[in-house]
Amino acid sequence: MSQRINIVKHVPAIYHHLIEVEKILHGSELPTATLELVKLRVSQINGCAYCVDMHSRDMKKAGESDERMWMVAAWREATVFTPAERAALALAEEATRLPDREAVPDAVWEQAREHYDDKQLALLIAAIAMINAWNRIGVTSRLTPGA
Repeated sequence: MSQRINIVKHVPAIYHHLIEVEKILHGSELPTATLELVKLRVSQINGCAYCVDMHSRDMKKAGESDERMWMVAAWREATVFTPAERAALALAEEATRLPDREAVPDAVWEQAREHYDDKQLALLIAAIAMINAWNRIGVTSRLTPGA
């Protein structure tokens, strides 16, 4: 498959504003490992090969273990994630799969609240929204992994 359209070329201002949000997220107190785990899992759910490739590479460069990257797809059964990371992954899955249910379940929200303060939760919600937006751009425009 070839790329359908280059978003950066046609609407550079939108792309640059999305990048600015990413800079805020990566400069925040939300743990980088958590942020990247969420991005990888959401990208897997959405079938965005470009983002799965990119975030796996980013995680590897940051020193993340192969085992943790491999286990993201089966995080519920894996023992390599902290309770806080598991709560973030659960929230990310529920927020990404909104069409499958009415809302994010209270139990998932309460689990996340046990590990993150209000600002971190707000950042986590923004991060989940951002990776979902990036995935939709990637899948729709057919971004090529590894490019």
